[in-house]
Amino acid sequence: MISTVVWGTGNVGRLAIRAVDAHPGLELTGVIVHNPDKVGRDAGTLGGLERELGVAATDDIEAVLAAGPGAVVYAASGDIRPDDALNDIVRAVRAGAVVVTPSLYALYDIRNAPAEMREPLLAAVAEGGGSLFVSGVDPGWGNDVLPLLVSGVGSVVDAVRCQEIFDYTTYDQEDSVRYLVGMGQPMDYEPPMLSPTVPSMVWGGQVRLMARALGVELDDVRETVERRPLEATVSTKAMGDFEAGTQGAVRFEVQGIVGGEPLIVIEHVTRIHASCAPDWPTPPDGGDGAHRVIIEGRPRIEVTLEALDGDGNRAEGGNATAVGRLVNAVDWLAEAGPGLYDALDVPLRPAIGRLGRKTP
Repeated sequence: MISTVVWGTGNVGRLAIRAVDAHPGLELTGVIVHNPDKVGRDAGTLGGLERELGVAATDDIEAVLAAGPGAVVYAASGDIRPDDALNDIVRAVRAGAVVVTPSLYALYDIRNAPAEMREPLLAAVAEGGGSLFVSGVDPGWGNDVLPLLVSGVGSVVDAVRCQEIFDYTTYDQEDSVRYLVGMGQPMDYEPPMLSPTVPSMVWGGQVRLMARALGVELDDVRETVERRPLEATVSTKAMGDFEAGTQGAVRFEVQGIVGGEPLIVIEHVTRIHASCAPDWPTPPDGGDGAHRVIIEGRPRIEVTLEALDGDGNRAEGGNATAVGRLVNAVDWLAEAGPGLYDALDVPLRPAIGRLGRKTP
C-alpha cells in the first residue's frame, strides 16, 4: 500500500479523497487543509462519504511531509496563486513523494514548461527523489490520450478536435464562473481566463503533446474567442441570478496550426443557461455537459462521453474522471522512479483490482 496524502479539500480534493479511498493499492494517511475550520475534521466527512476514514485533517504541512508519504495528490488551486502552488509542489517532490496534480497548467507539457518552473522541480527531484505528473481537470485525458487513442483506429486523419461542452447552471463554483470565466459580467468585462494568450497558456501544452504523439511540427498555436450575452435574466440554485445583457456563453478554441491550417483543436463551449447560444454545439441528449472527440478523416470518427457523479452533475462527473486519471497513475509513477512525467509517459490502464468494488 502506498501512503497517500490529499492536499486541499475543495472541489478536486473532495473527489481525490474518494478516489484514494477506493484504490486498492493506496492508503489515505493524511489530509492537508488551509481553512482552520476544517482542521481536525475526518477525511470521510470532507470527502462527502457516508462514513469516517479515521484520518483527521491538519494544517501542519511540515509534519505531514516529514512523515514521508509515498504520494501526494495536490488538489489546492493554482489559478490565482500559481507561485504558492509551485512552491508547495516543489516541497512535496523534495520530500520524496510521487506528486500528481491538476493545479499548474503550464506543466501539462513538462518538456516545454517555463524554465522558472521546470528548474526548481528538477532540483527537487535530484535532491529528494520524488516525481511529478500534471493533468487537467477539463479532463486532461480527454484532450490528450483519448483523441490519440481514437486517431489510431482511422486510416486517414485530417484533423483532431476535442470539445468540452458545459452548462454551468448547477455548478457550485461561483468565483470561477463569475470572475475567471466572466458569466454574469458586463460584455466589456475581460475575464482573466479569456485574456489574450491565457487559453493557449492553459491548453497549449495539450495541443503540443498531441502534435508530438502524431509526429507533426506545429507552425504556431493560436486562439479564438467568442462571447454571447443573455437575452433574459436566469436564476441558478447555487449561484443566484445572472442578468440579461451580461455574458451568458463563451466559446473558444486553442488551435495547433500545421501547414497553415488548424488541425489540432481544443474547443470549449460554456453556458450559464441552455437558452444562450443554442446554435453552438450541445450535448447530444440535451444534458448539462459532455466531452467529445472528433477525428476528421476516413473514416470520420466521433466519440462523446458523459460522466455523472454525486447527484448526477456532469461537471462534477468530468472532474471525477480527471481526478481518477491522476490518482490511478500513482502506483505506476511509484514504480517508474524519480522524474517529471507527462500524459504521453503515463499509460491509461484498466481498473485493476477495482471491478465489483462497491461505490464509496
